[in-house]
Amino acid sequence: METTPIALFERGIRILPDGKIFDEPRRMSGDIDGWTLAAFRVATDAEVHGDLWEMHPDGAELVTVLSGGIRLILRAGETPETSVPLRAGQAFIVPRGRWHRIELDEPSELMSLTLRAGTELEKRAD
Repeated sequence: METTPIALFERGIRILPDGKIFDEPRRMSGDIDGWTLAAFRVATDAEVHGDLWEMHPDGAELVTVLSGGIRLILRAGETPETSVPLRAGQAFIVPRGRWHRIELDEPSELMSLTLRAGTELEKRAD
C-alpha cells in the first residue's frame, strides 16, 4: 500500500466505474475514462477560463469552494443567465448538459468532480 500523500493542487484524482481510484498528472480534456477530481488555486478569471462556457454532456459537475468566493454563471438556451454566489464551504451541482462558467469575487481554492470525457467549450459572445 502506498503511503505518500497526494498533492491535490498539483495532481488529478481519477475514479473509475470499477471502483479503482488513483492520482495522475492533471488532465482537463481529452479521452478520460471515469470521474475526475481536481483542486485549483485561482487568482484571476483567466485561470478559471472566464472567457469560455463549459458543458459536460455525460454527467453533472460538483463545484466546491474551499476558500474565497466565486459566482457560478449558468446558461440554458435562450433563458437569461443565472448567477449562483458560492463562498468557502459551499458547493453547487451543475446539471448534466448545462452550460456554465466561473467568475471570481476574490482569489479562491476550488475543487471539482465530473466526468470530463466529451466536455465542450464555447467562446463567450459578450
